[in-house]
Amino acid sequence: MITLALSKGRIFEETLPLLRAAGIEVLDDPDTSRKLILDTSQPGVRVLVVRASDVPTYVQQGGADLGITGRDTLIEHLAQWGGSVGAAGLYQPLDLGISRCRISVAVRSDFDYAFAVRQGARLRVATKYLAIAREFFAAKGVHADLIKLYGSMELAPLVGLSDAIVDLVSTGNTLRANQLVEVEHIMDISARLIVNQASLKLKQAPMRAIIDAFASAVAA
Repeated sequence: MITLALSKGRIFEETLPLLRAAGIEVLDDPDTSRKLILDTSQPGVRVLVVRASDVPTYVQQGGADLGITGRDTLIEHLAQWGGSVGAAGLYQPLDLGISRCRISVAVRSDFDYAFAVRQGARLRVATKYLAIAREFFAAKGVHADLIKLYGSMELAPLVGLSDAIVDLVSTGNTLRANQLVEVEHIMDISARLIVNQASLKLKQAPMRAIIDAFASAVAA
């Protein structure tokens, strides 16, 4: 049995064409079904529906053989392993090029971020991406006090909780709706295929077939 870990939403929807390219159809709709283990058209393949932040953990710990996760989520997970997929017992064979967005620094439209950085101000930054934000500001030589939040990041500067946020940005509409502006681009994000190292050795033929089908679909 090959087990693939996915999260609901954009990644799930954009993974379906890749699965079809591998000859796999998911038989259940995670938005209407209460099942967390979904059957597929291949008796030897199943899909786990898990929280996005848990995908790397399921794959690392062997609860799933493969998973698809955003680069942002993977970086945060690997921070505890020195940033190395190998040290975490994972392979990262493919950038799937789906679920594209970016991680940026954003502030209130009336906050002079460039001036604050030039003056060496100590910034309060709200984010759930602690590892990414910490590395970014350290590389710039900016003192940043990081505030861990899990959602509604845009609220933090509006109520004075932080000077800035570090968050995912897709269209930028949510920022504009809350009078926030992007001031720095940190990195581009897309979804990555991750593989449990032990699983690949034990189930090499069926897993390699899926990986190769994904690679061909991405190349096309």
